[in-house]
Amino acid sequence: MNILYIYAHQEPKSLNSAMKDTAVAAFEEKGDSIKVSDLYALVFKPVLDENDFQKRKNPEKFNPFVEQLHANKTDSFAPDIKEEMYKVNWADMLIFQFPLYFTGFPAIMKGWIDRVFTPGFAFNPLTNSAYDTGLLKGKKAMLVTTTGADKDWYTSGGMHGDIDELLKNITHCTLEFVGLEVLPKHVVYGASSLSEDDGKKELEKYKERILSL
Repeated sequence: MNILYIYAHQEPKSLNSAMKDTAVAAFEEKGDSIKVSDLYALVFKPVLDENDFQKRKNPEKFNPFVEQLHANKTDSFAPDIKEEMYKVNWADMLIFQFPLYFTGFPAIMKGWIDRVFTPGFAFNPLTNSAYDTGLLKGKKAMLVTTTGADKDWYTSGGMHGDIDELLKNITHCTLEFVGLEVLPKHVVYGASSLSEDDGKKELEKYKERILSL
């Protein structure tokens, strides 16, 4: 199996970084192939703008949707986008690992989605049934996230509400929209307050999850 691991955390000494390293080692132990897009290490540009396109359809007026369609037809995306698209095409599974920011992706990962999951590459803009005809159909995806708050905050009666509902704009409206089959998420709650021993236990749990895929 080919795994693309899209990772967004700034600190190499963090629990998130240890989780990423744990996952890479576990996949390699399984005999899978893995590529890591470490977005902060890559200094990945999160802003969709005119610089994403080497050959503009309309240089006078910028319409991102139109330019993305044109770039897919003419193979004229900026090199960093082409590289990520190559990885997506190569992968059988995409894993997105990130700390939860205001119940969603960090900006750099949202920018990856905006710039890579383009019309003509990730979804067909000419159909009204994008979920069924998503261009990434046949691939799988999984969210791996850490939270600052404890688990009881993310229940239906908790302060933030049910985490599955909070993540639905990602799992359903983004990943399933482009045809990906979304596997159950993996969450480490209250990550910032874990003891060293509890952190090690979470790493073991995550390794077991990866090995079970």
